Amino acid sequence: MNFVEELRWRGMLHDIMPGTEEQLLKEITSAYVGIDPTADSLHIGHLVGVMMLKHLQIAGHKPIALIGGATGMIGDPSGKSQERNLLDEVTLRHNQACIKKQLARFLDFESGEKNQAILVNNYDWMKEFSFLAFIRDVGKRITVNYMMSKDSVKKRLGEESKVGMSFTEFTYQLVQGYDFYHLYKNLGCKLQMGGSDQWGNITTGTELIRRMDSGEAFALTCPLITKADGTKFGKTESGNVWLDAERTSPYAFFQFWLNTSDEDAERYIKIFTLLSKNEIDALVAAHKEAPHERMLQKKLAEELTIMVHSREDYEMAVEASQILFGKGTAEQLRKLNESTFLAVFEGVPQFQISKAELEAGINIFDLLAEKTEVFPSKGELRRTLQGNGLSINKDKVSDPELIVNADYLIGGKYILAQKGKKNYFLIIAG
Repeated sequence: MNFVEELRWRGMLHDIMPGTEEQLLKEITSAYVGIDPTADSLHIGHLVGVMMLKHLQIAGHKPIALIGGATGMIGDPSGKSQERNLLDEVTLRHNQACIKKQLARFLDFESGEKNQAILVNNYDWMKEFSFLAFIRDVGKRITVNYMMSKDSVKKRLGEESKVGMSFTEFTYQLVQGYDFYHLYKNLGCKLQMGGSDQWGNITTGTELIRRMDSGEAFALTCPLITKADGTKFGKTESGNVWLDAERTSPYAFFQFWLNTSDEDAERYIKIFTLLSKNEIDALVAAHKEAPHERMLQKKLAEELTIMVHSREDYEMAVEASQILFGKGTAEQLRKLNESTFLAVFEGVPQFQISKAELEAGINIFDLLAEKTEVFPSKGELRRTLQGNGLSINKDKVSDPELIVNADYLIGGKYILAQKGKKNYFLIIAG
């Protein structure tokens, strides 16, 4: 597989240094992507870089994932208007272990093949580097004029910037450049990849390799992913979409991809899945014939949820979606784990009730019109019952004498009341 050609048709190629494609066609090449370790989970903004490494490994080359322990302590100025918080070593090591576990779902770290992936942390070689040694061995190789010409520096020092730039951040490109030199020297790494905003930092690395070792190295970047409406990719109202199931439930993860626009889904399915060109072309054509069926979005959500989580999580997310949109059964509802259940009904009105009262049994009228305010009056509840519009835990209720007790609790804690087709209420026993 021609790696560069693969990225090109997938819309994952922005800038490429002359000679890069020839190098990749010539021999097995080691290439790295830097990953910011400021959290103990990757989010979907990291996925483009991870997918670049995955395609690289599929093409027979050797991926290196670099955890930026040292650079994470400084903060990359690219695209930022202010400095970030610095992390301590204990936090960095914890984050690194969590990130490696997630990367192992995408990359082969253990097969023993020549192109087995490796994970490195730049803190390991930077922590012993004294300031004097760094400015003597690295700093003197690159001129201030060269560093000032980079866009990431220009923007922060320009007239529009009110904050300016600290010396710490100014040296960031040198530290990142030295990473490339270190990997080149010790692991034979000849290519660095990243987002298009990293071009300046990456080329500083190739320049350092040339000046410090008379070596040749290469650079390749992908476009920054945006949404068709111009808003930021990977963000929702509640923040980042994380790969960690504790931070973003598989159901919410699935829903994120399912809710993408047609235009975005057509781009994302090339970037974030391993489907072939023929499969994607056929899907796009089928989607255009019947856009209301949202085939692209469904396939995108399926592929990503299985790749990041599991097939079981995907199937549960599909079942959970059916429950919310009226097709689910009481049996499906009880099968959901608590995190999925709460993710599905996030934002619906909630009411608290004493578990002891429930264990004694409460008449349906008392429960829904007195103990809680699911119905404003018993009269409205009676009319809804007569019109067959009330469900408890997805089972229709018609008996006005029904006694609701602890047997109705889902997971020993929740009762789901439904008024009509779309109005849900969550009763929580505590």
